[in-house]
Amino acid sequence: MKVCFVTTTPFIVNAFLRPHLLALAERHELTLATNLQGPLAVDAAVAAKVKLVHVPIARAIAPLRDIRTLAALRRLFDAGGFRVVHSVAPKAGLLAIMAAYAAGVPVRIHTFQGEVWATRRGPLRTLLRACDRIVDGFATHVLVVSRGEQAFLEEEGILPRRRSQVLGAGSIAGVDLARFRPDAQARAAVRRELGIAEDALLVMYVGRLARDKGVLELARAFAGLVRRRPQARLVLVGPDEGVQHRLRGEGVHLVGFSAAPERYFAAADIVCLPSHREGFGVVLIEAGACGVPVLAARVYGIQDAVEEDVTGLLHAPGDAGDLEAKLETLAADPALRAHLGSAGRARAETLFRQEILVQALLDYYSRL
Repeated sequence: MKVCFVTTTPFIVNAFLRPHLLALAERHELTLATNLQGPLAVDAAVAAKVKLVHVPIARAIAPLRDIRTLAALRRLFDAGGFRVVHSVAPKAGLLAIMAAYAAGVPVRIHTFQGEVWATRRGPLRTLLRACDRIVDGFATHVLVVSRGEQAFLEEEGILPRRRSQVLGAGSIAGVDLARFRPDAQARAAVRRELGIAEDALLVMYVGRLARDKGVLELARAFAGLVRRRPQARLVLVGPDEGVQHRLRGEGVHLVGFSAAPERYFAAADIVCLPSHREGFGVVLIEAGACGVPVLAARVYGIQDAVEEDVTGLLHAPGDAGDLEAKLETLAADPALRAHLGSAGRARAETLFRQEILVQALLDYYSRL
């Protein structure tokens, strides 16, 4: 089949879609449409196997640019002869699925992976919910990255029941167990680079530095922890989205974006994801694969990635006090951390091996 994947940025391609694209490219003729003008390039292995097409797509609401992108996608689909268009990310879904419908593409798949409107209020929430309803209306097939998100979308009236499918146990592409694993050398090297003692408690966050990711609550919780445990350190790995100036403090290290998050996971004693919303929370299974216990907000999606009190602890979303208390619980009990980390690795091996998720998508495409 001729297949076109559409997403907003090469980051999504490299972080989530790479194994799927490489596997599908062995069976089908693949085109990838994304914004190629940013600072990050598409992974070289993907670029060698897949035809790349630039479209001026943006994550933020930008009406004129969105209209240009919609027109560009329509032209691409009219000329491409595609049997399948598959979109990932909210804006990509809205524009690509409408353009594919208009161009008469017979199979239109969208993957839901977290709802930006879940924590919004007022007219913007209404608008963004309506966009997801439009995507569902024009798509012929719908995938969702977790059963928690699937239930949320059904309860909110976005998806009819039994309309969508979750591949495997969830996530987009699972976790590469050869890449994400306990690594004593990486642990020592990262701590040495950051000037952190080998025996210091290292709390890690990996992801966008944004309000909706709960990083401000994490900073407040860590400030309380470090007053009791002066040797503790908080390492924040990821691109800033306007909050970095509020995260600086005693024991805090700001690393920025890293293309090798597995090195940082290996160096951590605890990985936190206090996100207010999350389709799945792949960093939690990546941390688990590295044998590191996790602490995350009790929200839909995350509860699919974490088995509470088995691979990690959950805290009340948006509650810095509860987050601090759970951090203290883990900080005070090395044996608990070791037990949770070991269970996280075992769960990743059983449920979230990348090969399982890639094969599930290949089988899904075969059924088309």
